[in-house]
Amino acid sequence: MKVVVIGGTGLIGSKVVAGLGEHGHEAVAAAPSTGVNALTGEGLVGVLQGASVVVDVSNSPSFADEAVMEFFRTSTSNLLKAETEAGVRHHVALSVVGTERLQGSGYFRAKQVQEDLIKASGIPFSIVHATQFFEFGKGLADGMTEGDAVRVPAAKIQPIVSDDVAAAVSRTAVGAPAHGVVEVAGPEAFQLEEFIRMALAAHDDARKVVTDPQATYWGAELTENTLLPGPDAHRAETRFADWLAQQK
Repeated sequence: MKVVVIGGTGLIGSKVVAGLGEHGHEAVAAAPSTGVNALTGEGLVGVLQGASVVVDVSNSPSFADEAVMEFFRTSTSNLLKAETEAGVRHHVALSVVGTERLQGSGYFRAKQVQEDLIKASGIPFSIVHATQFFEFGKGLADGMTEGDAVRVPAAKIQPIVSDDVAAAVSRTAVGAPAHGVVEVAGPEAFQLEEFIRMALAAHDDARKVVTDPQATYWGAELTENTLLPGPDAHRAETRFADWLAQQK
């Protein structure tokens, strides 16, 4: 089976390509560095020739509201059009748990547009909703820092390691289309403040982490459970503390 992975040189994409290849599939990494650019349409016709499945794990280089909307709307539209012409039978996209509840954020409004385009395309599809990655704990802190303090919303989070996300995306790609959303999360839920504090401690980062009821998550207001998956989500096995210990 030929599987084209858009964003196939990034954190998740490279793991998906490697994993599919190890299981005997023809996995093709497609990215601007390989001559394929979904935003401009460059290289799509050639790379999709003979493809059964397309996996889109690409992300916008800018999170500014207009730029991120332009990226997801245009790249997804170009990709779906090329897939229709190539006869692709399954479109898999990686998105985020809680996207529909995070519409106060320009980033998540753009992700919702991406999902809506996929659902309306007529191509059999699966959308994988993942929780926040272990690897991005410090990045979250950077985005919420004011002065020498990290101000986080009062909410829970159930983070997951990127290896387990890639495994879930790969399983979905070689399975039957879900015609909907499948969720994947880590095995444990934390208060967001606790998760950020543990991530910073692993970097010997002494910033103070405090819960602030006025703080937002990429511009979106949170309730306690906004970022948590539903009861039917697949729970991965890798624990955050075990992963942190392996990073030392």
